[in-house]
Amino acid sequence: MSDFFNPVFWTIYISIGSLGGIFWLIYLLVSNSKIKMPADGEEVKSTGHAWDGIEELNNPLPFWWVALFYITIVFGLGYLILFPGLGTVKGVLGWTSSLEHSEEVEAAKVKYEPLYQQYASITIPELAKNEEANRTGGRLFANNCAICHGSDGRGARGFPDLADNDWLYGGSAEQIKSTILNGRNGSMPAWNAILGEEGVKSVASYVLSLSGREVPANEVIEGKKIFGTNCAACHQPDGKGMTALGAPNLTDGVWLYGASRSYIQDSIADGRTGVMPAHQELLGDAKVHILAAYVYSLSQQ
Repeated sequence: MSDFFNPVFWTIYISIGSLGGIFWLIYLLVSNSKIKMPADGEEVKSTGHAWDGIEELNNPLPFWWVALFYITIVFGLGYLILFPGLGTVKGVLGWTSSLEHSEEVEAAKVKYEPLYQQYASITIPELAKNEEANRTGGRLFANNCAICHGSDGRGARGFPDLADNDWLYGGSAEQIKSTILNGRNGSMPAWNAILGEEGVKSVASYVLSLSGREVPANEVIEGKKIFGTNCAACHQPDGKGMTALGAPNLTDGVWLYGASRSYIQDSIADGRTGVMPAHQELLGDAKVHILAAYVYSLSQQ
C-alpha cells in the first residue's frame, strides 16, 4: 500500500488514467467517423438494436457534434499541459491551490492588517471596553474558537467556560493572551494502577468534600491521606490548584469534565489530557490582541 503513495507511482497511475481515457475517446471518434451518410436511395443499415418497435439505425453523428467532442479533447489536453493534473507534474503555469491560497492570504493581510494594528497599542482591559474592537474580536472568536468554547464562550464538557472567573492558567489580560498565542497542554495522569479502585473512590470522596459535597467520613479521611501524598504537588495541599501548571482549583465547585462522582472518579482513574492549540502562527499578534480583549471582556460582564 505504501507504494501507492510513492510520488513516481502516483504520477504514473494518474497519467495512465487521465491520458488513457482521452486517447481512448479519440480512438472511438476516429473509428466511428468511417461511417458515412448513405447516398440517396441507399438503405441505412441497422445496428441490430430494437426495442418496443423502435429500431436503432447506424447513422453517423452530426459534424457539429463530433467537432464539439474534439474541442473538449483539445481543451482537456491543454489543461493538463498548463495546470497540475498528472500526479506530481506541476504544469507549465506552475499553479497550485496552496500557492493561490497563500497569495490570497497575503493580499488579505495587506488589506486588513492596518485595521487590527490600530488597536495594538491599546491595553487589553481598555480594548475590552471598545465596542467596535469587541465586534471584531467576536468575529475572530466565532471563526476560530466557538467550535470548542461555544458561540457564547460558555464552553462544554472538556472545554473551559470563558465567561466565568475560573481560569486554569490565570485570567489576567496577559495570561489570556499568552494562552491564545502559545496554546496550552494540560495533562492529568491516570492513577487507577497506583491507587486501585478503593483508593480512587476515597480520593474522589475527599475531592468532593473540598467543594462542600456530603460524602462518607471514613472515605474522606483515607482520601485526604492519599491526596496529600499523590495530588497535593499539583493541586496544592488545600486543593486550590496551581495556575502555573493548569492544575484546577478543586474547592470552587467548577468541574471541567463533569461534577458527578462517576465523572470525577473517571478523571482520577483514567487521567485527562487537554490541548489548546497555539494561534500565533495562524492569527498573528495583532489579531490575538483583539481576540484576547474579547475573551477578557466575557468574564468581566
